[in-house]
Amino acid sequence: MRPERIPIGLQLNRASRLVGRAFDEALGDAGGSLPVWLVLLNLKIRRVASQRELAEAVGVTAPTLTHHLGALEAGGLLVRRRDPGDRRNHIIELTERGEEAFVRLREAAAAFDARLRAGFEPGELAALGAALQRLSANVADPAAGPEWSGIIEPKAR
Repeated sequence: MRPERIPIGLQLNRASRLVGRAFDEALGDAGGSLPVWLVLLNLKIRRVASQRELAEAVGVTAPTLTHHLGALEAGGLLVRRRDPGDRRNHIIELTERGEEAFVRLREAAAAFDARLRAGFEPGELAALGAALQRLSANVADPAAGPEWSGIIEPKAR
């Protein structure tokens, strides 16, 4: 028996995969990837962050972040140094090359966002945003907190 309508979760999953692949391609064309963009974006928002804070903000585990940071450091996009106040902690900063990569990826992300928004009225976008927040809230673990808050706005220190 076929359902009368396609379940919203399936529609959302299909749209998410399609948009995600297109975004990955746009970032790749600009010389980056989603993990690189998220790390650079968060470093730019925070200027200096510990690896622990950065992993939390990007939404990855510490070992995964360490892997990404190693590649970014090898590519000359960032530097890591010991925190003089806490030798167990690393301070991470963008290099000039990292700043340039950030600008390139920011432009790619903004162009992609404009592509996604094409044909929508402001009220439609507001309604879509509200609907996506409600869908997320319907399935979220209240104890986990907002998933993307660290990326969109800096956390208070």
